[in-house]
Amino acid sequence: MSFSLVNILGTMPEIYLTFFGCVILILDTMIPNEKRSWLAYFTIASLIFAMIASYGLNGKGLPLYQGLYIIDPFSNFFKMIIYVAAIITILFSLPYLDREDIHIGEYYAFILFSTVGMMVMVSAGDLITLFLGIELMSLCFYVMVGLKRGSHRSVEASFKYFLLGAFSAAIFLFGISFLYGATGTETISGIAAFVANPGSLKPMVLLGIVLTLVGFAFKISAAPFHMWTPDVYEGAPTVVTGFMATASKIAAFGVFLRVFWVSFSADKMDWNLLIIILSILSMLVGNLVALRQTNIKRMLAYSSIGHAGYASMALLQPNRESLFALMFYVFVYMFMTLGAFGIVLMLRKSGEEGEEISDFVGLYKRHPIAAFTMLVFMFSLAGIPPFGGFLAKFYIFFAVIHAGYAWLAVVGIIFAAIGAFYYLRLVMLMYMKDPEASVEFTSSSMGRIGLLLTAGMTVFLGVYPTPFVEYIKSSLAIFIP
Repeated sequence: MSFSLVNILGTMPEIYLTFFGCVILILDTMIPNEKRSWLAYFTIASLIFAMIASYGLNGKGLPLYQGLYIIDPFSNFFKMIIYVAAIITILFSLPYLDREDIHIGEYYAFILFSTVGMMVMVSAGDLITLFLGIELMSLCFYVMVGLKRGSHRSVEASFKYFLLGAFSAAIFLFGISFLYGATGTETISGIAAFVANPGSLKPMVLLGIVLTLVGFAFKISAAPFHMWTPDVYEGAPTVVTGFMATASKIAAFGVFLRVFWVSFSADKMDWNLLIIILSILSMLVGNLVALRQTNIKRMLAYSSIGHAGYASMALLQPNRESLFALMFYVFVYMFMTLGAFGIVLMLRKSGEEGEEISDFVGLYKRHPIAAFTMLVFMFSLAGIPPFGGFLAKFYIFFAVIHAGYAWLAVVGIIFAAIGAFYYLRLVMLMYMKDPEASVEFTSSSMGRIGLLLTAGMTVFLGVYPTPFVEYIKSSLAIFIP
């Protein structure tokens, strides 16, 4: 492998963030506690700097390190979303970290390191490189979930996530080993060439496909591999939950697309049934179990499982409509989900986080702006026009029908209608009931910027999505001509 200047320049955004993460760890030992907010500003500046560098590399397909790493508009689209998710997360972090007494420099460093892991994932041209990216991201999240060391719930969630994450990583590695044993290569393009050969070792390849699919299903919280999601979402610091629920899932879907639509597209009839089963189970479990939740973070966790089911439907047919629908969906999902968690972490009851759905009762009469902002996110998650979530679901169902699975689109619409109930129930509690307890809504200037950005984009993507639609279409041109 040649570490040429082109290879190094192509991976400069990843190098920048790794370097800045190390600098934060050093600065943390030098900055007094009352100046910790400087680390947040430095982290945001680092992400913007890396974003500019990535935008400058938005070429027409540049394989680096002999094809192990790919820089193209497709990977850069997902990187841009991950950057934005990380920046919004930092905006929400102050003063949440101070209130929870977890304002430490390691938090910002792990945000950057996990972002690097996700960037490696979406640019991986090789399954081993992909695995390294997944593990870098996962290790950072294992630690961030347990940042509230004084909370038994947080420590327990971190331990559960670590155990189940290690289990899914082992399954994924088994899948890679079977694919390598059958094809003699671990590169995505090499596996694609082998699978396209009619004389390929079918049973071993199919087993590799199934095992890698299980690994990906765990990362996107698809049922029946969702068991970690509710407990981890509830136990983790809310600001970490929001970042994990959006950025990691976006990266996983980006990898899902590249691996399955490039490597296994010739065998798509063999894994389409698995995708359909995952999708239906995710929508069933996510929407029905969410109806019975009393904790808002657990409700949003099951909601994310349902949304994984909607998004998975777009994986059935490798064409431009499906690819565009999924990319637009994850783009909208990032803003409305991060915004919803932003409202949750700013709500306080008796000095603690207002995590119960009952804490939102009568919120409009005490904090009308917060209630209206939450209404925007709930309507969008429910798929009600004119918000971005409506268009996202519309594009998904249109792509599924165009792929010849009209019955599956009908199933998705039915589950979307069921899911709308628990979103609208929260809106009803905020607007139709009198407040039962004193609930505070504490927001900082950075937090308000984060809410304005997420709510504004949720509305804008539903009313005038054209600029972003064109950007997404230009990003997928290199992937599917």
